[in-house]
Amino acid sequence: MPGTVPEEARRYAELFRAVYLTYHRRDGPRSGLTGASRAVLEHLAISGPLTVGEAARHLERAQSVVSEIVDQLADKGLVERERDPADRRRTLVWLTPAGQEALRRDGEVLGLDRLVAALARLPAEQRAALITATAALVAAALPEETR
Repeated sequence: MPGTVPEEARRYAELFRAVYLTYHRRDGPRSGLTGASRAVLEHLAISGPLTVGEAARHLERAQSVVSEIVDQLADKGLVERERDPADRRRTLVWLTPAGQEALRRDGEVLGLDRLVAALARLPAEQRAALITATAALVAAALPEETR
């Protein structure tokens, strides 16, 4: 039998805490990125391709520092350099698919491997209901004009 909305909210908060504690990643960032490397990749993901000088200005870092970071990221296959077709004197730094994946892994809050294993033990209908209900709860928190 359902309780009052405040009781249900408290129960959900308790369950959320248990879910977080159960599935939270405890292995640290999966990509092994330093803060500076992550900042360069995140900036490229938002801005698109830039020259090293442009990235340095945007990140408020010395060009030599950003150039060194880009060299390290390129060695790992996370970025690549390419001549700007509009101006062959310029070299643009691009985020590679591997760089995008490193950012995604680095930003994971929940341990997906553990979550996948647990969801695999649920019937498909329960998985669908869980996802639908969670999406509805998130949508309910949005202002009405954005729903």
